[in-house]
Amino acid sequence: MIPDFQELSDKIDQLAELTHALRRENAQLRQANSALVVENMGYQRKLGEASARVAALLEQIPALEAEIDPEQQPASEEAQ
Repeated sequence: MIPDFQELSDKIDQLAELTHALRRENAQLRQANSALVVENMGYQRKLGEASARVAALLEQIPALEAEIDPEQQPASEEAQ
């Protein structure tokens, strides 16, 4: 009966060690996740800024149709 208790005690010790290891890993993963969230927010901010700059540049470009003079149409369109 003593060997059974010893085996049970060993398994409880293994379970406790595994629990502690998993808690440490979980804490590390939470820290890594927090760092990635902050990094992602920075990238989203930069993407938003870049998108706004592109939109501003596109607004400054006049519409191509308005700039093309009908007399300067390519020969392929004159043949139609």
